[in-house]
Amino acid sequence: MASPSGIEAVAARAGVGKHTIYRRWPSKGLLFLDSLLSLNEPGLGYPDTGDVLADLRRQIYSAVDLLGNPPWGPLYGALLGEAQHDPAVAAALNERFIRPQTDKTIARLKAAQEQGQISRGFDLDLVMAVLSGPLYFRLLITQEPISHDYVDRVLEALFAGMSPGR
Repeated sequence: MASPSGIEAVAARAGVGKHTIYRRWPSKGLLFLDSLLSLNEPGLGYPDTGDVLADLRRQIYSAVDLLGNPPWGPLYGALLGEAQHDPAVAAALNERFIRPQTDKTIARLKAAQEQGQISRGFDLDLVMAVLSGPLYFRLLITQEPISHDYVDRVLEALFAGMSPGR
């Protein structure tokens, strides 16, 4: 007899019926999201050392290191793939992981704006998009490694345009 797979395997391991699993997680993708987020809370908060560039670099290095290694890296990539096909997974991923990380980044950038470290005229939502775009491009499209050097180059290009003197 073949081993159960998917939701059936989860239900069997938990000692419950698969309907119990589906009541809590209406799809495999949502179960997957909860499983990934339960691995551990990634330490992706922001310090505020008074140097926004150093703080961003430290936080992004942590994210790159997390996503560049098992278990998070391959699982996160698979979850992003699942989110492309399941709007409920995309919404939950955004609500529970991406939006909170985005909010932390924007809060740190806003503090830097108020401290005069970056130009007051910059749209911080756009800054976040420009900052994350190259990272997700490599993660999802080219699948090239995201090195600390690459992060440094992205930050250097972004901050060349955001400096208060511009």
